[in-house]
Amino acid sequence: MNKQPKQLLLTKSQIKELKKRIARKSLEDNDWDILNGMAETIEALSLALQEKNISLGRLLKYMLGAPTETCKKVLKDTDKSEEPPASDTPPAPDKPKPKGHGRNGAGVYNNADRVVIEHPTLKSGDPCPECGKGKVYETTLPSVVVRVVADAPLKATVYELLRLRCNLCGEIFTPELPPGTSDTKYDDSVAAMVAFLRYGCGMPLHRLGKIQHNLGVPLAPSTQWDIIDAAAQVLAPVHDEMTSQAAQGDILHNDDTSMKILSFLNANDPETTRKGIYTSGILSITNKNEQNNGQQDQHIAIFVTGHHHAGENLNDILSRRNSQIVAPIQMCDALSRNTPKDFQTILSNCLTHARRNFVDVVESFPEECRFVIELLAKVYSQEKIVKELNLNPSERLIHHQRESAPVMQELKNWCDDQISNKKVEPNSSLGKAIKYMLKRWDKLTRFLTVEGAPLDNNLCEQILKQAIIHRKNSLFYKTENGAHVGDLFMSLIHTCQMAGENPFDYLTQLLKHGEQIKKAPENWMPWNYRKMLSSA
Repeated sequence: MNKQPKQLLLTKSQIKELKKRIARKSLEDNDWDILNGMAETIEALSLALQEKNISLGRLLKYMLGAPTETCKKVLKDTDKSEEPPASDTPPAPDKPKPKGHGRNGAGVYNNADRVVIEHPTLKSGDPCPECGKGKVYETTLPSVVVRVVADAPLKATVYELLRLRCNLCGEIFTPELPPGTSDTKYDDSVAAMVAFLRYGCGMPLHRLGKIQHNLGVPLAPSTQWDIIDAAAQVLAPVHDEMTSQAAQGDILHNDDTSMKILSFLNANDPETTRKGIYTSGILSITNKNEQNNGQQDQHIAIFVTGHHHAGENLNDILSRRNSQIVAPIQMCDALSRNTPKDFQTILSNCLTHARRNFVDVVESFPEECRFVIELLAKVYSQEKIVKELNLNPSERLIHHQRESAPVMQELKNWCDDQISNKKVEPNSSLGKAIKYMLKRWDKLTRFLTVEGAPLDNNLCEQILKQAIIHRKNSLFYKTENGAHVGDLFMSLIHTCQMAGENPFDYLTQLLKHGEQIKKAPENWMPWNYRKMLSSA
């Protein structure tokens, strides 16, 4: 409400007399002012309660995780339409459920050992033992049996080298290790597996140490840390090169999430004015499909943990950008701390964040929110068509200008009408959601004016889940160096996953070729390292 309700100062006896007059239906002239003040008070309390419920809902989403926000899920409980009258026509049968038995075929076991078993008594061309007239030949599709066995994440082999000693001269003869066996205790694959479990799957080191101890191959958490800390120094050139290549991207998504570093929390440095600690996720996309040549876009994920916000970390990355190329498209939410201070970007704001403001108040304003959410659903359906047709950026822009621009204009006209004609209280939750959208309209609709501009920041929120999984399982980093090691491995692992490669194999190969990495780290990115292995 724009004005505070009229304050009423009534004694118990006055309220009692008023109730009697209401019961007799004989109100006095001054009673109408009292009833009007009561109505204003009830309206103000209802609005305050509504705002409180919305805030509590947002808090629960933050603490417990937000459920799905699909149009069907959000609007399911707000449909107030009456049920159709009963008829003799039987209802239409439900659509059959998609096939999904939960079993994996043999083709998905890419890293499994393959054993070919021939028939023990027959070979191709032999007479048929059944009919005796025909001949047997090998079929095109063999019978396949998949056998899965369990083992410890880290296995160990104990080599007992039987020594021989001369009884005369005392010389001792020790056999050599089998060919290809190193005398170092921990293979490069150990560091790769520990790092992948720790920073790719969120398994704390003490938990992995307990598993290994129970399975008879002990590996203390402190030893695990020493192994991955040493591995991070080997992989540092690749991470540095990956960061430089990320700075050259066409589209840069960025956002951050809260994190803890114990050494920062326990420090009592009076010169440190900042207390907040964040993990920033920066997703760089280089468009490889400009000519619709079918190449996959190059995605690079960079994680940075510390006192700096996402915009400041993006600013540091953009300092590596070639000044000769055009300014990149930046996608983020509307917080000012997400924008870099020293470098120009084509700023786009997340349409999902604007939509979420209406999702939060859909129970209080069902009709208005349904209108907005259904309009935005039409825009996202057009984006789905764009992806299915694999359109290049210029074709995508033309498609959205033809199909999505009228929908967005209808939405803007509706928002302007709600505010200008005072159909909604500006300070209500719905009014704030509308004003949020109108204030940032140009940035929210950048996909209608700039080639390649995304609709939302969902991709960045997805990569930040990597850091959130770590936070949920391990709670914190112990030191600043520990946070740096975590950022390095999460950047390599997640970038590798987006390139469709095996993170464990990738990290193992990098560690095995540490000397070559120092000379040319640009040749050991997830999308080209296999070429280096084949050429070697």
